[in-house]
Amino acid sequence: MTERALRIPAIILAGGLARRMGGGDKALLELGGETLLSRVIARLEPQAGPIALNANGDPSRFQGYGLPVVADSLPGFVGPLAGVLAGMEWAAGLGARQIVSVAADTPFFPRDLVTRLQAGAGGAPVTLAATPDPVRGTVRQPTFGLWSVDLRDDLRAALEQGLRKVVIWTDRHGASEVVFESEAGDPFFNINRPEDLEEALERGADS
Repeated sequence: MTERALRIPAIILAGGLARRMGGGDKALLELGGETLLSRVIARLEPQAGPIALNANGDPSRFQGYGLPVVADSLPGFVGPLAGVLAGMEWAAGLGARQIVSVAADTPFFPRDLVTRLQAGAGGAPVTLAATPDPVRGTVRQPTFGLWSVDLRDDLRAALEQGLRKVVIWTDRHGASEVVFESEAGDPFFNINRPEDLEEALERGADS
């Protein structure tokens, strides 16, 4: 881990309602004997730190993970941007200028995510991960990004005005993107449905 990466805090986004999984915490689902959250932490710790968890409700259910839990600062479960905002506000309190976000339900994200986002930022205040797509060229991964905490007031205002779609807001700020490819499958494969857990098991823990 580089000294530069050490100074970039990270937020794990776990504040959703998991409707397609029947509710509850997707982050606490088990995959091969480990929770998704444990797997995500293990991938993220070598890349960035300190790490916080964005989750709503009783934080004690995550007490065994040793992470600070920061809830959305806006009511109503307004989507992943609310989690990014919570992370920005937490990181600003640490004196950080940037924060990395990852999703708690995506156990195979790249092990070089942070360094490549840093390298591809090009001075943009937001840099999103993306994957190649044969039709659309690239597909952005809006929960995986490098964010300037200076945008937190602008983001809060946008959310209070009803904005919910991540890429609409990031496009306003000239976001850059970094394309990730993997022969092992989609590195941003996420667990949305029970059958996704089965597919992830078939893919293997070390993908």
